[in-house]
Amino acid sequence: MKISCLPVSLFDDICSGRMSLQAWAEAAKEIGYDGIDLSLLMLTAHTETYLQRIRRELDRAGLPVVMATTYPDFTHPDPKQRQREADYLARDIALCDQLGIRYLRVLAGQAHPEVSEEAGVALAAEYLRQADAAAGKYAVRLLYENHAKPGAWSKVDFSYPIDIFFRIFDQLKDTGILLNFDIGNIVAQNREPLPILEQVIDRVETVHISDMSAYGKFDPVEIGTGVCPIQDILKRLKEYGFHGWLCIEEASGHGLAGIASAWRYVHNLVHEL
Repeated sequence: MKISCLPVSLFDDICSGRMSLQAWAEAAKEIGYDGIDLSLLMLTAHTETYLQRIRRELDRAGLPVVMATTYPDFTHPDPKQRQREADYLARDIALCDQLGIRYLRVLAGQAHPEVSEEAGVALAAEYLRQADAAAGKYAVRLLYENHAKPGAWSKVDFSYPIDIFFRIFDQLKDTGILLNFDIGNIVAQNREPLPILEQVIDRVETVHISDMSAYGKFDPVEIGTGVCPIQDILKRLKEYGFHGWLCIEEASGHGLAGIASAWRYVHNLVHEL
């Protein structure tokens, strides 16, 4: 199992331009990571010239970009906005292909109070299926996530409740969409991740390793200092024969120090299995 990192603790620095993507990749390589992850919020343009420059810079750093994260809102109550979201995602898929990014993390949408559970499930499944068809044109795999709430949104994820997540994910079984399994988001709902992993383990492509301060509370902490059963999850994945990417989601707010600490913790766990 190889290890990459989504540097949530560095989002402000990278999005503001205080840290370049190349600098992030070089820092991750020095720490020991096998790859890096990006939010598409970190990219400031979609022009070919800009993207070619970014790809050259990342290639010079010598680490692959394993996964990008994006934020489609397919449960939006306005049909026109839902279509915009679909068009934005199609553009993001093409962008990932141009940058050589293998995986694109996708979401259902926000929990808009005026959209019922039945309607939201149907909309999310419909638009995700459309997105899968768009991804089929490129060398990009879409990964759905049991997600909580990104800073890019004002509301929590519509499919944050695990029963809603399962209702949508079950409708994607005949597509190419697989799962980015997030440990911390399940703990934040006061649920145990291992029994839920057992229900989806055959469709897990990548794992978001995150940690929370307590069950039932969305409060990210430094990886290995919280209550998430990371070791148990990794042990079960190894037993199953999982050889995919462990994508650390480092959101402790401790910057590169937290990112380095997270790599040491997960790296040691992997080598102890």
